[in-house]
Amino acid sequence: MKKTVFLLSGLILFLSACDKNDDDGGEVKTGEVELNNEVNEFIWKGLNHWYFWQEDVPNLADTKDDDQDAFYTYLNSIKTTGDANTTEEALFNSLIYKPDVVDDFSWFIDDVAEQLASFNGISTTYGITRGPLVQVSGTNDVVMVIGSVAAGSPAETAGLKRGDLVSKVDGEIMTVSNYTIINKLYTQESVTLGLATVSEDNVLTQTEEKSITAQELSINPVLHTSVIEEGGRKIGYLVYEGFRGTYNGELNDAFGELKAAGVNELILDFRYNGGGSVLTSALLASMIYGEANPYIQGSSNGDVFAELRYNSKRSAENNSVYPFFQDVFLYDKNTGNQSGATAMNRLTGITRLYVIGTERTASASEMIINGLRPYIPVKVIGEKTKGKNEGSITVVDAPKGSRDEPYTDTDNRSTKHTVGMQPIVFQIYNANNESDYTNGFVPDIEVIEYQYYKNIKPYGDTTDPLLRAALDDMLGTAGKFDLQKDTDAAKVTKGVTYPKFSSEMYIMPNDIKPTSK
Repeated sequence: MKKTVFLLSGLILFLSACDKNDDDGGEVKTGEVELNNEVNEFIWKGLNHWYFWQEDVPNLADTKDDDQDAFYTYLNSIKTTGDANTTEEALFNSLIYKPDVVDDFSWFIDDVAEQLASFNGISTTYGITRGPLVQVSGTNDVVMVIGSVAAGSPAETAGLKRGDLVSKVDGEIMTVSNYTIINKLYTQESVTLGLATVSEDNVLTQTEEKSITAQELSINPVLHTSVIEEGGRKIGYLVYEGFRGTYNGELNDAFGELKAAGVNELILDFRYNGGGSVLTSALLASMIYGEANPYIQGSSNGDVFAELRYNSKRSAENNSVYPFFQDVFLYDKNTGNQSGATAMNRLTGITRLYVIGTERTASASEMIINGLRPYIPVKVIGEKTKGKNEGSITVVDAPKGSRDEPYTDTDNRSTKHTVGMQPIVFQIYNANNESDYTNGFVPDIEVIEYQYYKNIKPYGDTTDPLLRAALDDMLGTAGKFDLQKDTDAAKVTKGVTYPKFSSEMYIMPNDIKPTSK
């Protein structure tokens, strides 16, 4: 297996190559044109330095700011648009390479502090992970499946649980004409949800209503850990909803339970996991595949989990690799700062991996599939995954700052405004130089969750169709499905939104980072 040399020592920073814009623009020419909005200059220079497709966007060419008057005239010409309330956002949108075709994941940040808190697992929320929206067969009725409920959340306090069907929002019954009212889950501080049941012959019956108010919460993405004993095997089952570095310790604890139980098979349930921290993905891979040679301080060897490749300006010296690790890095849940490290609970004897996925499975979740396939077989159960092999960093107005990388010093960013950017800056490859999953991973065994929406099971229930399919394939047994699926039900998606930052892969400002390749 491929080996690579690492020079990690404490907090190692990479990406120190410079170009003419690294020092906030290099030599400045005196001109006649006055810049109307200094933030626009930050937007342009940050993207010019970091954006993965920089060389494909004519207006991001390195020569664009050679003539200061012409450059300022260009920046001053930017106008607000229907989807951008400020010139800064309009400029950002105009510089994205083929949006919704090539780059559909970079985004503009209104409030950097809010985003960093969200990356740390802190948000104002009801604690509901939304499952599929389904049109009831033969009717105009639409229901939303509650995918999961966070412990200690307002939703849990109200008695909501996984599998509940929401049919009303603030007293209004959801239909094919108005189902986007479910987006109130992410726009209102309070909401009343009406629950219902749907019979096998598609009769919808309203049951009760629950009123809830959102709270600021720090949510543990490790939702469920259990050991299933079937067919003489001890099967670890882990439901994981987000790669949040501030919960690395809880993830390691879950693997401690699995290790102590002596599991010899593993199923990861990523059905609602949109991704998150690249480092946490590398840590999880290291927990799963204990046979990998880890990076050891002072050693020159270590197996490669993933390689990050940047734009052509950065790539020559700044491509970087993430190894397998033997320690877990811990981060403060409020600040995101590193708070220590602890020995990793690494499984051994896991010779194959099963991953439960859906169209919501993205980025760092797919990185696990791609990154482990050079070492062990990985089977996907469920639906085709999203297809996101790119990652981002938080770019802020800090041209120099105290860090080596321009525009990344979140602690010393400008206090004149709150905006930033989360542009795509790298693509992910595995140890076999593979990164060909932009259309998603096609499942080895297809099981469509929403077709079972009438009777969604709790996590860990072995009659759950997706879990059951994984178990049957693993054990070589005939299908044991005892739930009737509704092949006439239709999934509803158009106009439905998800929480901010829910399908991303990123490097956190304070993450441990590997050196250049």
